[in-house]
Amino acid sequence: MVRPDAGRGHPCAAVAGVQRADMARGAMTNPPPPPPPPPPRSPLAGGAPLALLTLLGPIVGGLMGQPTIGLLVGFGLGVLIAIAIWLWGPR
Repeated sequence: MVRPDAGRGHPCAAVAGVQRADMARGAMTNPPPPPPPPPPRSPLAGGAPLALLTLLGPIVGGLMGQPTIGLLVGFGLGVLIAIAIWLWGPR
C-alpha cells in the first residue's frame, strides 16, 4: 500500500513510513559500531631456555668433570623455566 504523501521527501522514507522529521532526529541512522577488540598479546617462548640450558649444561658439567650430570641438570632447569614461562606468561 502506498501512502498518500509518498511523493514527498526521501523515497525510502515513504516506503518505510518514516517522516522527514523522524529522519532528522536520527531514526534511520545505524547504531555506533562496537569498540575494537584489544590487541592480542604475543606468547613468550619457553623453548629457548630449554635449548640453551641443555647445551650449556654439559659444557659447565664438563669443566667440573661431570658432563652427564651437567646435561641432566641443564635439561631439568630448562624444563622448569619453560613450565614457569608457560604458567605465568601472557594468555
